[in-house]
Amino acid sequence: MSMLQFFIAVDVTVVNIALPSIGSDFGVEGHSLTWVVVGYTITGGALLMLGGRLGDLLGRRRRTLLIGTTLFGAASLLAGLAPSYPVLVTARLLQGAGEAVALPAAMATIVLLFPEGPERSRALSVWAAVASCGLVLGFALSGIITAHLGWRWIFLISVPFIVIVIVAALVLIPADRPATREPVRLDLPGALLLAACPLLFVFAAIEAGEPGTDPWVSVAALAGAVLAGAWFVRVESKSPNPLVPLAFFADRARVRANLTTMLLSGALSTSFLLFTFYLQDRLGIGPLGAGLTMLPLAAALILASVLVPRLLGRWGARACVLVGLAAAAGAMAVVALVALQGGGAAWLLPAMLLIAAGMGFGIVGLQYIAVSGTTEEDAGIASGVQRAADQLGGAAGVAVYVGLGFAPALHGGDPFVVAGVLAVIGLMVGAGIISRSPSATAGKPEVA
Repeated sequence: MSMLQFFIAVDVTVVNIALPSIGSDFGVEGHSLTWVVVGYTITGGALLMLGGRLGDLLGRRRRTLLIGTTLFGAASLLAGLAPSYPVLVTARLLQGAGEAVALPAAMATIVLLFPEGPERSRALSVWAAVASCGLVLGFALSGIITAHLGWRWIFLISVPFIVIVIVAALVLIPADRPATREPVRLDLPGALLLAACPLLFVFAAIEAGEPGTDPWVSVAALAGAVLAGAWFVRVESKSPNPLVPLAFFADRARVRANLTTMLLSGALSTSFLLFTFYLQDRLGIGPLGAGLTMLPLAAALILASVLVPRLLGRWGARACVLVGLAAAAGAMAVVALVALQGGGAAWLLPAMLLIAAGMGFGIVGLQYIAVSGTTEEDAGIASGVQRAADQLGGAAGVAVYVGLGFAPALHGGDPFVVAGVLAVIGLMVGAGIISRSPSATAGKPEVA
């Protein structure tokens, strides 16, 4: 499961440093290239709850985990062999769909195999650490592979490992049965609205920072996002088989954990792009050097993954989350200060270490709160909601923080400073939200 998680996480960041090479091969520039990154993240995040619901209704191993993993592997192969840019974007969208089906099933499998307490804490820590390392190593792998093999291999390299995951799942994971034998009726209108809402929101944020763009385009897209979100709530309240039962959100601790996950993930994803932009654009370091410079962050994440399980039981999940939020805020402040002073790459090391602490403590604690108290019936949807909050929060954070930060026409300030300040504000809001959540290590939810 962690191997699957690793390559899914790698595909979130692995394309960033390779974007110039992709654009050169296909004759695509600037704004259009961003959809290679954002399309995968948003599609995967928006459909994760549908994937979680599929796991609860159909069974997590044979029908969802294996189908989703196979789709992800096939889409990776298609991306690596793509003859044109539209085919590449389509493959990225399919990768997101495969992730949306496979990832909630994988996380739900872990939740159900490891009981609440130290065993689940350790399992989720390994899971989160592998995901975090995948995100960071994606940058290094992108630089190395692009420089020596070409950008197509950033997708092709995962295919044999996905085959290993499929075989291992068949051998190692006990088979389960569907939660119901009745015909499955999926809430497809809800799934479409849930996908439309973040897509329109991110489109609005990106277009707002584009020079020469009619501001009414962004306003219309933002209005569409709000309308889609409101309509989604209405559809879910009346659907006989809702994608996300509204009663699921009666657990206030779970709601706060998912909201805080969105804000933390937005800051973390923003930090990765700020590191990359500063190293390459400000300091003139090449793709390979920029990727290798990020390796201390991966090493720090491994160390954090060792410490977090012990501290989670001693401090409680909420305290660990607050430590993670504070560390991430400190990292964004360091990035802003380094940009103001024009410091070299070495000055970013404190920010990288703080980001590692933010991911290690914050994400693990939030995952623990978000899935505490789940049962066989709702483990998949709880996992899907949490992962959706993670990915959609990351995509929205990049669109807002980076999009507005790197639109000097809107504010005239240093883009790194503006993006960093916006991220810190978001993290402070997250700290306020989670501070009102019950402090628990055993995952006892607070129910309205």
